[in-house]
Amino acid sequence: MNTDQKMRQSTSASAYGGRAGTDAGDGDPPVRAKRFWSARRVPAGIVALVVFAVSGLLLYDVAAVRSGRPAMRWREWLADQLAARPLDDPWIMSGAALLAALGVWMVVLALTPGLRGLLPMRSPGAGAGAGAGAGAGAEKDVEDADAGVAGVAVRAGIDRASAGLVLRDRAMEVPGVRSARVDVGRRRIRARALAHFRDLDEVRADLDTALHEGIHQLGLARRPALSVRVRRSAKSKG
Repeated sequence: MNTDQKMRQSTSASAYGGRAGTDAGDGDPPVRAKRFWSARRVPAGIVALVVFAVSGLLLYDVAAVRSGRPAMRWREWLADQLAARPLDDPWIMSGAALLAALGVWMVVLALTPGLRGLLPMRSPGAGAGAGAGAGAGAEKDVEDADAGVAGVAVRAGIDRASAGLVLRDRAMEVPGVRSARVDVGRRRIRARALAHFRDLDEVRADLDTALHEGIHQLGLARRPALSVRVRRSAKSKG
């Protein structure tokens, strides 16, 4: 490998990493699709059980004290500690910070949709084509049970891991590619490939075209940007 090839190999991402999520000549209008919201039944159930248990225990102890019985030891110890320790005590500050972080985390969970591994797809009316491999891992939410009734709303999504496998198969079909790895993110797709013959620029150009076509056939509502890196395999260098 000469100096020019090494230079082209090191700058491969700058040539193809900046392409936007939409392909030139697609003609597909931009589509705004809402992300899928996670039900979060298990975390909500756990929080509800913990709050119920703590509240029930506290109410029972208060009622017991009102009826003339002594308070539980843990509440007496907690009351003594809160009365004796100043506000700038490290334990008080640590406990307050922990409770504040827990509250912020719960607010974030309540306001964010979750399901980061599921990418929304275009609806059939948006005119986006879906390839044969796009059905893998797809999740559909049909709002009307009768498929024959007009106005049925269909929401579909594809798992990021499944989309990566589909694009990896596309990359392996390019002549000269020995191995490939495709990482699908929410905003960017990173493809890394090893070439064992052909010029690196030719392999990179064919790989870029094949992956853009594969991304188009996935029918994603928001087309991620594509970053492609191609380098020569160690066996080919020898």
